Amino acid sequence: MSHKLFFILLALLLIDGSLWAQKTESEGTGKISGIILDSISGKGIDYASISLSRQEDGKTVNGCTTDEKGAFELTKITDGTYKILIYFMGYGTCTKGNLVINPKNQTITLGVIKLSSKLTSLKEVSVSAEKGVIENKIDKMVYNVEKDLTSQGGVASDVLKKIPQVDVDVDGNVELQGNSNIRFLINGKPSSIFGNNLADVLASIPASQIQSIEVITSPGAKYDAEGTGGIINIILKKSKAQGFNGNISLTGGTRLENMSANLTMRKGNFGAHAFFSGNAQLLSSPLINSNRESQDPVTGQYSSLVQNGTSDFTRNGYQTGIGFDWDLNSKNTLSGSLSYNSFNRVNTGIYNRQFIQPNASGTKDTTINDVLRTPGIYQNQSVDWSLDYKKTFEQKDREFELLYVSSIGNNYAYYGQKQIYLTPESLLYNSSYGKNKGIDYETNISADYTQPISETALFETGVKTVLSHINSNSDVYLENLASDDYEYNLPQSSSLTYNRNVYAAYLSATFKLLKRFDVKMGCRDEYTQTSASFSDAGTVNISPYNSVVPSFVISRTFQTNQTIKLSYSHRIQRPDYGDLDPFLNASDPKNITTGNPDLKPEQSDKIELGYTKVYEKGPTINVVLFYRGNKDDIQSFMTYYPTLQIGDSIYKGVTLSTRENIGREDNYGANFYVSVPAGKKITLRSNVSLFQRYITLGNLPGQNISGFNYRINLNAAYELNHSMSIELFGNFNSPRINAQGTMPAFTTYNFAFRRQLFHKTASIALTATNPFNEYISQKTVLTGTDFTLISTRQLPYRSFGINFTYKFGKMEFKKIKEEEDPNLTTPPN
Repeated sequence: MSHKLFFILLALLLIDGSLWAQKTESEGTGKISGIILDSISGKGIDYASISLSRQEDGKTVNGCTTDEKGAFELTKITDGTYKILIYFMGYGTCTKGNLVINPKNQTITLGVIKLSSKLTSLKEVSVSAEKGVIENKIDKMVYNVEKDLTSQGGVASDVLKKIPQVDVDVDGNVELQGNSNIRFLINGKPSSIFGNNLADVLASIPASQIQSIEVITSPGAKYDAEGTGGIINIILKKSKAQGFNGNISLTGGTRLENMSANLTMRKGNFGAHAFFSGNAQLLSSPLINSNRESQDPVTGQYSSLVQNGTSDFTRNGYQTGIGFDWDLNSKNTLSGSLSYNSFNRVNTGIYNRQFIQPNASGTKDTTINDVLRTPGIYQNQSVDWSLDYKKTFEQKDREFELLYVSSIGNNYAYYGQKQIYLTPESLLYNSSYGKNKGIDYETNISADYTQPISETALFETGVKTVLSHINSNSDVYLENLASDDYEYNLPQSSSLTYNRNVYAAYLSATFKLLKRFDVKMGCRDEYTQTSASFSDAGTVNISPYNSVVPSFVISRTFQTNQTIKLSYSHRIQRPDYGDLDPFLNASDPKNITTGNPDLKPEQSDKIELGYTKVYEKGPTINVVLFYRGNKDDIQSFMTYYPTLQIGDSIYKGVTLSTRENIGREDNYGANFYVSVPAGKKITLRSNVSLFQRYITLGNLPGQNISGFNYRINLNAAYELNHSMSIELFGNFNSPRINAQGTMPAFTTYNFAFRRQLFHKTASIALTATNPFNEYISQKTVLTGTDFTLISTRQLPYRSFGINFTYKFGKMEFKKIKEEEDPNLTTPPN
């Protein structure tokens, strides 16, 4: 999609929005005000919808939303008799009628109106007393990004590190309860952009574009079985208010720059939206030092490789899209979307190297000094489109949904390497470069049906087909020392064609047990067919396999706002594009990386016990105990080769990093989350994650390993006044073990200040990340058969930023279905 086309679409939206805007009724002088509070916590509910309609004909004449204190005020009301409707998702809808505005009564003060949480065993059960930053629900945790101040001006990975049970390292790699095999979704739908370099994708989505993030550690049968770590669903912003409105966010900084813009227009039963967002990480120059000691398994002779240098990189990306939702009638809804994503990363490495090895006779060491230059480029462009039809029925909660989602991704990777030898001067080695072009298609077609059996029992079933195709071509060019030209090298080049089709069906039931327990249990069956063709091996026969994926969750909610939950789920992790791609990245001829087309799917079983307590005055405690066992766990694995033949070339003293199925990984862990209001202006949130990991290598060389891992973070928010607030966030991750050693510990911290402007339609925020430390220093120790690698890295991380956000447009309010709340506090007459 071209930039011109996108801006034309935006212009059309603007024009249509202006045409749709309607003139309000003649203005009066009447006024109605009130305060909406949570019935349990007593805190104000912000962004609740207030709709005012005439008593005699029900016509909506005015409306607004509550502020962060829950207060609202309707003004310019003409004389007449009215009723007011109050609505907020997750709470019962309240009405108050017979409100008379006349010359003698121009002001009506409703006082405090309390809303109670809306609990049901058939749909999501929220146990949070208010819509705060974090909501704990029966099957997931929701992180409301708009309420997170320190993420202002950041990206998706900055938001994820704030979420309990989610870990993000300084490179943007994500783990959920210690597992990196996570199924990522956008607006509940899969996208091809997540099948490549996940860290780049998450670093290119501005936090200002995200409404909320859902974390599902034990998915039910309705969800795809993919993702042994669980599911993370990124919900992008989209307003559901009537009329024409939008928002724009701009961020400038010393390390990150981003922007986002959203436009929405909604009239009656039709709505359309468009968005554009972009992100750039400015030039960064990490300092890298490594020392590898190795031994030839045949001769027993030792060699060493010392590398020191820098690896400059920049990263940028943007996303844009349009969508619509159309209520065909009261029972039928059609929605669709089209989006385009583009990501780009450029690396330039310069290293001084010293390689020491015995000479041919073994009588003395030979020292080789050289300089290695390694340019690299990674690019991804993808297009996603979807069409969703949903039908509801007279019977409550009965519905049918048909969903089509498709995506196509184009991937390009380039590496170059040039070795400039210093001593001995007579030694020459030809340089090389490689290009990897790939394309991946994925189509998802699903049908889901929900049938209530009774007021406390629900039955769900559905089918789904996932059709995937990957095509990858790797071209390698070697330098001809005689002519200084680069020539195509057929033996080192390769191609891959990979097809995978998944056919799934599921059954699920939700019901009350003994009138006390909410139970949801189900089973999903997925049949997988795979075919592959390699340039050096032809067509490979891969046997189809069937996966039976059971799950259940049982919970009990007490009147004292306590909930206890026990869940079990079986999950699988099929290798993705990045795992399978056989492209050999030889940008560093001593440290080569590649994918593994022979990977098997990973299998996982998980048991989770959770407890949540919400206190009347605001504190919340959440405790989760879990066990997860993975078979054929997919991890990065490094092997040392004294000599390695690739095509017709021989590489000496090489470590080859690839993806392998290790034997087994078992994790026993706990997560503790607490949120405490310290007075009226201060809120403290803390999260502690602990787990013990055991890794069994199986048939791979090396020793079994175990280790204790933990993570601690603290968030403090202080409200200076109604328009100014400050926030502090600090995070520490302990060293992490993997199949071959220890990954580094790290500490990050953020400060933020926000001032709201123009009656809270705009805000300006100042942010600082690690302001007192220019670098994050990291040490990694990896040990394998015949080698030990110790590396240190100084990563520039200190940054400062400024963010400006503005909301604009005209909001109209349509009639909301009335539903009296028994906990409504009626104000005095």
